[in-house]
Amino acid sequence: MKKLLVIIFVFSIQFIIAQDQELVRAKKFFDRTYYSEAIVLYEKLAEEKPSQEVIKNLADSYYYTNDLVKAQRYYRLLFKNYNDNLDREYHFRYAQTLKATNNYDEANAALKEYYSKSSNPEDIINFEKNIKTLENVSAIGKRFDIKNLPINTPNSEFGAVEYKGNLVFAGVKLKPGIFDKKFKWDGETYLNLVTIPLKNINAADSITHYFAKELKTGMHESNAVFTKDGKTIYFTRNNSKNGKKKRDDKKISNLQIFRAELVDGKWTNITSLPFNSPNYSVEHPALSADEKVLYFASDMPGSVGSFDIYSVNINKGAFDTPKNLGPEINTNKREQFPFASGDNKLYFSSDGHLGYGSLDVFVSEINGNEYSKPINIGLPLNSNLDDFAFNINSETKEGYFASNREGGKGGDDIYQFKEIKDLIVEDCHQLIAGTITDIDTKLVLENATVILQDSENKTLNTATTLADGKFSFRVPCEASYKVSAFKEKYTNESKTLSLDNIRDKENDASLALKSLEKIKLEEKENAEKKRQQEIIIEEENKKKEALAAIELKQKEKKAKEAEIAAAEIKKNEKVKEILEKEKDVVRDKDRLIIKTDPIYFDYNMWYIRKESKVVLGRVVELMKKYPGMVIEIGSHTDSRGNAKFNEQLSQKRANSTREFLIQSGIDAKRVSAKGYGESVPIIKCKTDEACSEEDHELNRRSEFVIKNL
Repeated sequence: MKKLLVIIFVFSIQFIIAQDQELVRAKKFFDRTYYSEAIVLYEKLAEEKPSQEVIKNLADSYYYTNDLVKAQRYYRLLFKNYNDNLDREYHFRYAQTLKATNNYDEANAALKEYYSKSSNPEDIINFEKNIKTLENVSAIGKRFDIKNLPINTPNSEFGAVEYKGNLVFAGVKLKPGIFDKKFKWDGETYLNLVTIPLKNINAADSITHYFAKELKTGMHESNAVFTKDGKTIYFTRNNSKNGKKKRDDKKISNLQIFRAELVDGKWTNITSLPFNSPNYSVEHPALSADEKVLYFASDMPGSVGSFDIYSVNINKGAFDTPKNLGPEINTNKREQFPFASGDNKLYFSSDGHLGYGSLDVFVSEINGNEYSKPINIGLPLNSNLDDFAFNINSETKEGYFASNREGGKGGDDIYQFKEIKDLIVEDCHQLIAGTITDIDTKLVLENATVILQDSENKTLNTATTLADGKFSFRVPCEASYKVSAFKEKYTNESKTLSLDNIRDKENDASLALKSLEKIKLEEKENAEKKRQQEIIIEEENKKKEALAAIELKQKEKKAKEAEIAAAEIKKNEKVKEILEKEKDVVRDKDRLIIKTDPIYFDYNMWYIRKESKVVLGRVVELMKKYPGMVIEIGSHTDSRGNAKFNEQLSQKRANSTREFLIQSGIDAKRVSAKGYGESVPIIKCKTDEACSEEDHELNRRSEFVIKNL
């Protein structure tokens, strides 16, 4: 058992030593930029011993070899486990890998973190501005027609330029030989300058050839540029002397720019430019249109970033001291692959200026020794991966560039393009437009004043409508505006609009104003209508009141009639009862009377005689028996004598009879007296002599008519 433990311990020690040795080897490869070899070791260590250094160097190795998808995986792991002590530079690299997978929101968040940690507070402000600028570039849409050329292979091709009817570019062997050296940075064989006739670049079976065997070495050759006469070439090559690669103290063979001359069909006088150095790279030559300035990229001392763009004046074949183009062009990242166009513009690739991902192509106006702020040249030429080695014919608007974007045939492919839209970078704008009209007539209003204000009521613009009544304002997107319209003798009207971010959208702000004269007229009309309505309402109320009164009267009448009817029934019942019980009460046609013996008065007298009192006693007896009985005493005379006298005499006799009843205990209200004189005879006498004494006696009578029971 003890022996077994010793074996396990020894094995563990050997395993740890082996891991440490692999870590040292991996670090050595990494430091010498042999990233493809470092990746193999770091991948194994990441599984066995995933330390911060291992994850970081593995992520960086993939980053530097442009495998950004795998780099993103390890950067994400790095931030998850070691975020607190990571250099801000890793936010930038992580953002580039996120753009490579089209995660732009997450990438911008990482970049915001990167710029927030800068010692310069202006960096985050400029970042926000640059996001807006890139949005404006994107809004232009498709600026280029691009085409992947059939000459591309699964390996890298880039730096294409036209030369004497041919296309010259850098490429590697499709199938490297067993003895061909490979570039340990990315595992491909070394680059060479190759060529193909322009007429064949779109042929599927096109075959390329080495451009010039005298320029070919066992090192990189790329990025050729020619003078207009075609007799001088500038190109990039590894630091070398007499065809042998030379390295710096770190065992790195830096790049340099070489010049060669065409003599008798051969490229000779191949010389390294005087500002080259074994200690830094000088690469990607480009000539100005007048060939008096050579542009290039370098990481020489004094560079702001990993690579900067420089220029150097050429005087009769001699070179002045190179000048850094300064912070307007160069950032603290990569600026490479310059190109000076015939219309005095400087194009270059950068990952320090905000773009769509990795290297994007930017353009700056050249004005003497000054350069305008670079602008991303837009879509679809720029992509989420590397886009570089751009050149354009400023007259035909055609040219070439290289990219490792998705959909290509290899690592880097050459694309042919044609510029189809100008690079006009504008902020998002919309239109606020409309027509001012009369709200009643619907006619347009001329000379109306329209005022545009912002959300704080600050006046931004003013317009006066013409004969068509129209107005229009061009305004920035994503803001709120107030539009107000005024016209003499009209009301004022306004409208508030909140704009989105859709470019060139037209927002309707039409307003309808009302004539003050029309308002007065309508007020007058309304007042008259109101008065008429009040009159109508008053009349209707009167009608209602009248109808109500009529209805009330009808109800009262019906009630009265019902009451009368009820009383009549009651009366009839009472009459019937009395008629049945009292023989002295009789019906005389439509009257009910108390039948008594005749009541006599002395001639021309009205006093009650003694014998008449006995007769009246019966009347008193009945009235007392029936307390509700009301009677009228009707006194009549014969026709003899004066009618006036007879009327007065009969009234006195009726009154005398009434007094007797009252004195006998009958309430005065129950007895009325009426003297009829000779007006109601029982027997009509044509002359006094025509009637007998009996007739006259019948006419002289007192009647007791029952009026109410």
